[in-house]
Amino acid sequence: MPTIDANGVKLHYQDTGRGYPIVFVHEFGADHREWETQVRYFSRGYRCITYNARGYPPSDVPEDLNQYGWEFSRDDIAAVMRGLGIAQAHLVGLSMGGYAVLQFGLKYPDMASAIVAAGAGTGSPPHLRDAYLKEAPETARGFITRGMAAMAEEMGHGPTRIQLKHKDPRGWQEFMDHLRAHSAQGMSNTCARYQALRPSLHDFRDAFGKMTTPVLLAVGDEDAPCLDTNLMLKSAIPTAGLWMCPNTGHAINLEEPAAFNAEVERFFAAVERGSWRRRE
Repeated sequence: MPTIDANGVKLHYQDTGRGYPIVFVHEFGADHREWETQVRYFSRGYRCITYNARGYPPSDVPEDLNQYGWEFSRDDIAAVMRGLGIAQAHLVGLSMGGYAVLQFGLKYPDMASAIVAAGAGTGSPPHLRDAYLKEAPETARGFITRGMAAMAEEMGHGPTRIQLKHKDPRGWQEFMDHLRAHSAQGMSNTCARYQALRPSLHDFRDAFGKMTTPVLLAVGDEDAPCLDTNLMLKSAIPTAGLWMCPNTGHAINLEEPAAFNAEVERFFAAVERGSWRRRE
């Protein structure tokens, strides 16, 4: 099983296809398998890299809480790229992964040729911030006290995920099967140290204003916790475009894979031919 060392933590990865590299970074409730529809599509012309974050088997699940956090998530992307000898790549992240790729763009601008941040921003809007900071630690404890099955059932029927069940029952069931099998300890540690402690994206508005990397923001119009933040990011990042997918919740790449793939492909094509415009 292929792994890459990320500061002492082994991360499982998959490397599919040939061509210019795309690195996919998964969300909190998923792992590398939820990018399957994107890998099958883009590996026809690109080299597609997927990996499991720390805390998500078969990647290592450190017991030490200090081995988790948004900075680790950001830097693990760099570790994966360096481990595979990739100097620069397109990046695609969803939710927790969307947060990570945006932060990666701030710290490692020369390593990111294009960034797709989908469903990023949960817990960031100022008017929702206090409630989020109270809820996240409780969720972290729930994985240990209630177990993965109960927590997965609650997550899968949440107001921004139930859309997938309505649209694609088999796809939703596959997502749920994967989610139930995650490490309760890994999920708890990730939630306690990454989700609960990461700063609001609004705190980085000035830094985002200096970004030069092309960015595509993608969000479902029923992903209420992320809408305000994506509007902020669109206004802050001079190189950002915003695509809002109708009647869609949080897991946009699973709900609308054909539309998501097409929009991302158009974005990459514009970047590669030099026609993705910076806002005047």
